[in-house]
Order: sequence, then C-alpha cells, then structure tokens
Amino acid sequence: MHKLAIYLAATAALAFTGSAGAQGYPERSITMVVPFAAGGPTDTVTRLVAESMSKDLGQQIIVENVGGAGGTLGASQVAKADPDGYTLLLHHIGMATSATLYRKLPYDTLNAFEYVGLVTDVPMTIVAKKDFEPTDLKGLIEYVKANADKVSLANAGIGAASHLCGMLFMSEIKTPLVTVPYKGTGPAMTDLLGGQVDLMCDQTTNTTKQIKGGTIKAYAVTSPKRLDALPDLPTVAEGGLPGMQVGIWHGIYAPKGTPAEVTQKLSASLQKALKDPNVVARFAELGTVPSSEAEATPEGLKSRLESEVTRWKPVIEAAGQYAD
Repeated sequence: MHKLAIYLAATAALAFTGSAGAQGYPERSITMVVPFAAGGPTDTVTRLVAESMSKDLGQQIIVENVGGAGGTLGASQVAKADPDGYTLLLHHIGMATSATLYRKLPYDTLNAFEYVGLVTDVPMTIVAKKDFEPTDLKGLIEYVKANADKVSLANAGIGAASHLCGMLFMSEIKTPLVTVPYKGTGPAMTDLLGGQVDLMCDQTTNTTKQIKGGTIKAYAVTSPKRLDALPDLPTVAEGGLPGMQVGIWHGIYAPKGTPAEVTQKLSASLQKALKDPNVVARFAELGTVPSSEAEATPEGLKSRLESEVTRWKPVIEAAGQYAD
C-alpha cells in the first residue's frame, strides 16, 4: 500500500509538472524545421508565418532548413525530437505523398506526429519556356501527346511539389513525358528560363514573378477559380483538365506526445498569424491565401493529411516513380 501511494504521488507530480510546463510554454526559442532548401516556396511561407507567430508567442521561432530525400530527412528529424513543443515541422503536400512514394520511410506518416494546423493551400501553375510553341492548355495537351518522346518536364526532385504536379499532369493526359529531376526548385527554374527544358508544373509562390515578367509562358493555374494575382491565367478546368485541380497545402506538425495544451496554443497562434495583415498581403503577392480558422486547427490538418494520403496513393502507384 505504501509503495502504491508513492507511485500515485509521483505520477501526480509528473502530471502537474507537465501541465505547468505547458502553461508556461514557450519559455525559450522554438525551432521550426523546413525540410527543403532555403529560398524555396515552402521556406518563404514558413518564414512569413514564423515571424508573425514569434511576436504572438513572445519567443523567437528559428527556421532551420533540413533538405534532402524529398522532405523526409527533415520530417524524420522532427519525428525523433523531444515532444516538448520546441521542435516543429512545416511541411507541404509531400507529407502525404511520401507515405506511398518512399518504400522505406523512417517514420509512420499518420502516427508519428501531433497536428497543429493548416497554413495555406498554394495553387500550381503549368508553365513552359518562353518560346514554347503551344499557345493554350488545349494546344499544349495536343502537342505533348504528339511529341511525348521529345518534350521534357522538369521537377525539383522526387517528392517535390513540381514532381507531384508533373505526375498528376501526365496521369490526367494519359501520356508519359521525359522527366528531368533537379536538386531543387532554383536550378529547375533556371533551366526553364534558359530554355534547356520545356515544361514545369510548380507553385505560384515560385512562378508568379516570372509569369508577370513574361520570362516564362503560363498555360493554366490548378485552382478552382482564377487568381487575383494572375487574373488572365485560365484554370485547368477551363483548359479541359478539371481533374487536375490541386493545391500544395502546408501544415505545421509537432513530435508525437507533445502535450495537447502546447499544440492548442500553437494552433491559436497560427490562427492569429494567418490574420496578420502583413502575412495576408504577402501571401496575396505570392498567389495564395491563408487557411481558414477552421482549417488552421489540429483537426483540420489531420483530416487533410488523411484524405490526401488516400488521394495520391493510386496516382503514385500508376506512375511507378518510387524512391528508396
């Protein structure tokens, strides 16, 4: 009986300590891991949100870029981190697709993390080198079907947003193209600008500036309606590919076991950040909008991740483009 009393007292003390720690959170700086190189679309989104959340939480959120293996290295690092709320992950749609794309994933996608909330849903754009022959999406589809073995489709590497969008494009038009993987969005865009490759499908956060500047040719945006930032760019549905509506959504995660009080506090801070006028304005310039308050919650992110794992599984399996 005496040992039982000591055990119960110790358990209560630990629970109180954990609760107290959660109430005082955060007491020091927080690291938010971006599983891609600095300067890319996901990095841009992360730094905008991290800056605003830092002000709200009263502690600095330090952005750490841990690129490699299509985002799985950074995700793995966070999955193994202490579940105290001081190591977070901001990842895009690759969080869902990696569950099928990688045969030996070092973590369980749906069960290795706690959820904080959705951040934004970035549309994709189908773009080409400036002097590419087709003038609209319907013409592009006809052209690539007739010249499939000659048309090159660039991407930023296996698991990158551009790789996923490219697979979906080929799936929708039922035509495999010559894919050219790069080590990042920057090199892929550089070669598209230089005319070394023909096509790419990438996020508006990475293409809007070039489209507006006329340095690349744009065929369509993958959102349900046209964007305010690119009002003259038709949607994929207008061009005959209604099934290609897709956005590269971003979410914030914490290691499994992070206290609910902490994830809820982070979620509340995220919701405030997504209403920050500076964040809203900068997102608009990048061709995207913040997630709604209902989406920027643990429940909203969990629902999106589960549905996207299911959606992308058959696309990836049909393409047969797996990574070790």
